[in-house]
Amino acid sequence: MGKIIAVANQKGGVGKTTTALNLAAALGVLEQKVLLIDADPQANASSGLGIDIDQVTKGTYQVLELEIPASEAIVATSSPNVSIIPAHIDLVAVEIELVDKMEREYMLKKALEPIKNQFDFIIIDCAPSLGLITLNALTAANSIIIPIQCEYFALEGLGKLLNTIKSVQKVHNENLEIEGLLLTMYDSRLRLSNQVIDEVKKHFQQMVFKTIIHRNTKLSEAPSFGESIIAYDAESRGAVNYINLANEILKKNTHGKSN
Repeated sequence: MGKIIAVANQKGGVGKTTTALNLAAALGVLEQKVLLIDADPQANASSGLGIDIDQVTKGTYQVLELEIPASEAIVATSSPNVSIIPAHIDLVAVEIELVDKMEREYMLKKALEPIKNQFDFIIIDCAPSLGLITLNALTAANSIIIPIQCEYFALEGLGKLLNTIKSVQKVHNENLEIEGLLLTMYDSRLRLSNQVIDEVKKHFQQMVFKTIIHRNTKLSEAPSFGESIIAYDAESRGAVNYINLANEILKKNTHGKSN
């Protein structure tokens, strides 16, 4: 299949990396071959899967600069069926270094072309910005997952992101679709959480995933052990949520969604 999904929202702290990392792990457990691309200079997706980011010499930076083929940057992880192209803090420099290059928005798309059909899914964890790296991810992707936390100001900035997606569709990638809006950090005890869910569903209806990611301590703990939630505690609510999300995406993509 080789479907490329970017996980993006310029708001920080909405669960992007948690989603990218654990969705990749859940798809892997469901016997899909997955490549996770860490496109965030903070490199949390890399460390969250046990990669020593200080030792990364071949990663997203080198791939975006087209210094090496993407195949040379792929590293196996302890998660079944999941590989990663890790990140390093040097990725920060890409925003400046690519500015003067021709077709700078297409660097990641070009790099992934030779390898994309070796995987069922390629998940890109984007930085909390709408800069050049995120633009590269949206240009390379078939679809985008937008995590939205169930908290006050949840929809703040979403209009800006949707406008960016429209611009990318118009100029760089007419086939980019919204895979879905994912509600995260849900706490059933809080009335506000339920109000946010109602508001998001009212505005976006079918675009919202049925699966909701509950606020869960284990989800916060797992990355510090260099593990996905599936490996850390397969019976936790967080693990069940992400397995459900993976199943929902698989079902959606087997029913005639574009690859």
